[in-house]
Formats: sequence, C-alpha cells, structure tokens
Amino acid sequence: MTHDHDLVLRPTEAQTAAALAPPPGRTGGDLVVETLRSLGATTVFGLPGQHALAVFDAVGRSDLRLVTLRTENNAGFAADAYGRITGEAVPLLLSTGPGALMALPALAEAAAASAPVLAISSQVPVAGLGGGRRGHLHELRDQAASFRDVVKSVHTARTPSQIPSVVAEAWESALTAPHGPVWVEIPEDVLRAETFIPQVTGMDATPHELAPRPELTAVAAHWLSEAARPVIIAGGGVIRSDAAGKLKQLAERLNSPVVTTFGGKGAFPWTHPLSLQSWLEDRHMTDFLEDADVLLVVGSGLGELSSNYHTFFPTGRVVQIEADLGKLESNHAALGIHADARLALQALLETVAERPDPYAPDRVRMVLSEIADRLSTQDVALEQDLLTSIRAALPPRSPSFWDMTILSYWAWSAFDAKHPNTMHSAQGAGGLGYAFPAALGAAVAEPGTPVLAVSGDGGAMYSIAELATARQHGLDVTWLIVDDGGYGILREYMTESFGRATGTELTRPDFAALAAAFDVPATTTTPESLTSDLKKALATPGPSVVVLPTTLKMFAATHL
Repeated sequence: MTHDHDLVLRPTEAQTAAALAPPPGRTGGDLVVETLRSLGATTVFGLPGQHALAVFDAVGRSDLRLVTLRTENNAGFAADAYGRITGEAVPLLLSTGPGALMALPALAEAAAASAPVLAISSQVPVAGLGGGRRGHLHELRDQAASFRDVVKSVHTARTPSQIPSVVAEAWESALTAPHGPVWVEIPEDVLRAETFIPQVTGMDATPHELAPRPELTAVAAHWLSEAARPVIIAGGGVIRSDAAGKLKQLAERLNSPVVTTFGGKGAFPWTHPLSLQSWLEDRHMTDFLEDADVLLVVGSGLGELSSNYHTFFPTGRVVQIEADLGKLESNHAALGIHADARLALQALLETVAERPDPYAPDRVRMVLSEIADRLSTQDVALEQDLLTSIRAALPPRSPSFWDMTILSYWAWSAFDAKHPNTMHSAQGAGGLGYAFPAALGAAVAEPGTPVLAVSGDGGAMYSIAELATARQHGLDVTWLIVDDGGYGILREYMTESFGRATGTELTRPDFAALAAAFDVPATTTTPESLTSDLKKALATPGPSVVVLPTTLKMFAATHL
C-alpha cells in the first residue's frame, strides 16, 4: 500500500548541505532578488533610494538587468510598457516616501491599462509601522494607503522569512486576469538584515485562469448565431489575452463587423472587409452600434472613450466578456461573462453556428464612408496626412507609444496599428509624459526593434531628462515631438468651452539643441519631409529626436 507520506520528495545530501550552509553575507535584499529570479524575472526598473539600497546592492550582485531612469514616475511608465509588450510581470524598485509617491501616476496608468507591474518599495523600519510615528526619514502615516485604491493588491513582508512568499503572492496577483500593478512593501531593516534562510529556488506563482461559465457562453452563442445585425466591440482585453486570432475566426464565422476600442488597437485587421476600424468618437459609428440587435463586447468596460463620452445607448441585446469584475455591466445591462477574453472566445468558437451575411461588408463600407464624408467637410487634411506619413515610416511590427496630445487623439481613431500589441497610449488614466519613457521600456523588452514615441511639447517636458537614459542604455527609440508652443488639446478644449484659453501657452526649449546636449541626434522636420526624416531616424541605431513645429486641431466632436 502507498501512503501520501511515501510520495514526499526528500532532499538529497547535497541539497541538505547547501541548505545548512547558505552563502554568507546575504540579506533580505538578496531574498527579494532570488525570489524574482526564481519566478523568471530578467529585468528590473527603478531608482535607488536610501531605504532601498540593500535591494539595489543585491541586484548589483545578481544577473538581473537593472534599467534606471531619472524619475520614479518615468521608471513606472517604462515598466508598464515592458509589461504590455512581454505580458510578463516586471519589477519596479522604489524607495520609501517621496520616491514611492512619485510613481503613483504611472501605477494609475498601469491599473487603467491592466499592465502587470510589480512595484516593490522599501518602508521605514519595522518599529515605525502600524502608526508608530518615530520621525524616520521619508515616513508616511500609512504608505500603503496611498496605493491601495490604485493598485490591484497590496502585500507587506515584516520579516525576512516572509519575503519569498509575499513577492510570489504579488507576482501571481499581477499576472492573474485581469492583469494589473501590485504593491509590495518591505521595511528597511528587514531588507538590510543578514539572513541564514537558504537561497530561494523553485518558486511557483502560476496565475489562475479565468474561464467562462459554459451556460453563459451557450446563451451568448445562441444569440449571436440567430442575430440579424451582430456587431463586436474588441477592447484591450483581446490584446492582453493574445486572442486576436480567435476574434478574427469568430467575426468571420458570424460575418460580424468589428470595431476596436482605443486600448484594443490592432486586435482586428484594419483593412478587413468586416473592420469598422476604431472610429468610436463619431456619431455615425455610435448609431451603427446602437442598431445592432446583438452586441458582443470583448475585453472592454465600455467606458467614456469607448462609448463616445457616454452617448451610446444600445437598443439590442448585449453580451459583455470582461475579466475585471468591477467593469462587468458597470455601464450597460448585459449578459455578463466574467472571463479571460481568450478562453471566452474559444468557448464561443466551439459552440457558435455559422452565420451567412453577404451584406455585412456593405454595411461596414457605408458607415466608414459616412465618417469620411463628415471629415471631408472639415479642414483636417494636415492631421490625416501626418498619420499617413508616420504609418509609412514606421516598420509594421515596431511598437509606438503616444502621449496625450492632439496627434494621439487622432491616432486613437484613425491610425492603423497593423498588428496586435504594437500601439499603446496613456488613454487609460490620461496623464502626461507617458510616451517617451514607455517607449524606452519597450526598447528594453524588444532589443533590435526600433520604437516610436509621439509627444507634444508640453508632454515632452515631463520626460526630457530621459534622453540621458536613452543615451546611457543605447535604446533604439525615435521621439517625435510635435511642437505647438503649449498644451494644444487643452487650448482647443478651453477655447471651445470658454471662448479663451488660460495656462496653456508654454515657453519651451529648442528641442533639437537640447537633444544634442544629451548626445542624441536630432532633426527639425516639416509635414512634407516627415516620412523620410522618420524613416532615417528609425533606421539609425540608438535614440533620436525628430521635432515637428506645427499646430494641429481635432476633428469636430459629435457627442456635444
């Protein structure tokens, strides 16, 4: 007879000897690094700070690649992009107090975009935790409270022995659908303390799969198979779950038109006969979606930007597949399916019936033609031509990262991303300064692939110091700065709403000369020479800056 205790794997003599005599001089910082390596991390982002020095010392003695940026927020943006591109949990190392708080906007963007960032911060010594106000440097009353409503989960290690389990628990949380940033705190004295704990090996933090309930997908499949005018809205969840192929199969089987949200750019082929592209900020598209008798929403919460600023009111049945339970039916009543997009689409593919509809491509062409006709009555040829020029210059599989600037707002609706997971912006949380540091993180993730960042002059000033980072690490990023002398989109909004703009005009540097001061090649371009100048910059290894002095405007809003 075999008993359970007979199956326990007993350590070999060599393993026992190694455990009894761990390497000398190790600290809590080493336990952090060993756990990260055991979980599969190869790269970490961050900035050293006094309380976190033991972690950085351990990193310096390891084979982890450390990428330091010039501010914590930019390091967070870089980690966010690395996580989006690779789908891996990416450590972000921070110090206590101001260093930690500096990363809050980046973690808010990661939360809005479901990027798996593993933020690991130092804390004041143990005696200062739990409300014990000892006046430590960087002390906050409750540091974790500043992050609890931003990140997905919060984890604290109060002793060295807790570090491996706490880091692994956070890792699993970051990678379990919906992905998201997590927060880990470890007191300074715990990080510095020498430890006799054996070297960390064999950690496992496999994320849980979020499968759909079969009775729900059976109903959804029946509705879709019998629909007269089905339409699919594909959001960022399709990208994150690597489900673009399954989405295409389902759309073709149903002959269903597909529109992608701004976070789902590239989830469906732009020129496909069933592609509605991404024109969600257009009343013609809103009307088309409202007319659907069955609307399948995959990986989107149908928030403000995806619903034409909450002017979209579906008239037919809605099926919503969403991994984030808080977003499920948060805006519209639906058959809510709490699941990972890939698993739910697979379940639909296994049960949905073929649905012939020879007129679906004609309906798609009609609505896109209506949108084009509306734009043709506006003076927006420059903006459209610039997107065409950028698309012509950018290699099809090169990632692009877009700041909150007028050209980016155009790109959300009108730019062909070509492939899934190649176009990213800060439209999740909407903060400035995202594009360039995020592009640096992507260049770390995909060495040898040129990356494009697009900013306005206002947003560029948030991250200008990262030109030093780009040069230090030799990162292959071309930064296009559209220079209109101010916060262009805010200038437009204020003028339209109040008749004048206040606080939007900016004194700015000579960006080309400033780039040269960082030993980064730069050129000033024109709309006519943009394609050739961008092509040259993207083909040249290392960082480069292309400055485009011009003033752009938005297409007329249809939700007002």
